[in-house]
Amino acid sequence: MKGAVLLGRLGAAHGVRGEIRLQSFTVDPAAISTYGPLFDASGKRRFIVSSLRSLGKDMFIARLQGVSDRSAAEALTGVELYVPREALPTPDEDEFYLADLEGLRAETRAGATLGVVIGVRNFGAGDILEIAPPEGGETLLLPFTKAVIPVVDIAGGRVVAEPPDSDPTEASH
Repeated sequence: MKGAVLLGRLGAAHGVRGEIRLQSFTVDPAAISTYGPLFDASGKRRFIVSSLRSLGKDMFIARLQGVSDRSAAEALTGVELYVPREALPTPDEDEFYLADLEGLRAETRAGATLGVVIGVRNFGAGDILEIAPPEGGETLLLPFTKAVIPVVDIAGGRVVAEPPDSDPTEASH
């Protein structure tokens, strides 16, 4: 779904009545149910959250309209939930959505090109920028922290990165 922003991900089925785990990526995790219909990555499947029960932090047990049994909930495991960009408020001048980072040029303070941001990942320990080097090959994964990414310049189309030094004892293969 072009121009969409990822708001959450569906997890495992919960019980036999169609409830499902839902992880929210919104600033206020419970607000995920207030953005209106959510869509899968293709934009073809539409989901409306009819109820949420908190499991703590950003995890919920959700009931989705039209999902009434365990089999239907199990079929949705792993589905990412998106909303059209225009359904979201315009960020303030010094704010941005993580989706805005994709496609930005990544460079060092000295201006050396590191590549292009191709995604923002989160495996549970914080956001990570995935950067594709210009010469191809393995992507660079950098923690999205102020220390490592001190500058985010959406208008200028770039992020400035200060990659941590590699371990000098690490052997090349």
